[in-house]
Amino acid sequence: MSLMHLSFYSTFTLSCLGLAFHRTHLVSALLCLESMMLAMYMALSTWPAENLMTSSSLTPLLMLTFSACEAGTGLAMLVASSRTHGSDHLHNLNLLQC
Repeated sequence: MSLMHLSFYSTFTLSCLGLAFHRTHLVSALLCLESMMLAMYMALSTWPAENLMTSSSLTPLLMLTFSACEAGTGLAMLVASSRTHGSDHLHNLNLLQC
């Protein structure tokens, strides 16, 4: 395993752990999701260059598009929940009441 693969795996694992353990604010959850997407984007963008493949070069671009949509949706949810509930604490959000 090269150092680059180790850094991608550790970045993804640390962001998953951050999402699992630091669930107080919606902003921290969104940042952990964005770091997961960034780690996957970096891994997918370097993978075709390592294997000399050109057929999967559009995959990172598609993933970057979905990541931008996810970030926009997350920020819209953050604004909507902070307007209705007054804060972005996750324990204040109850999906059964909304």
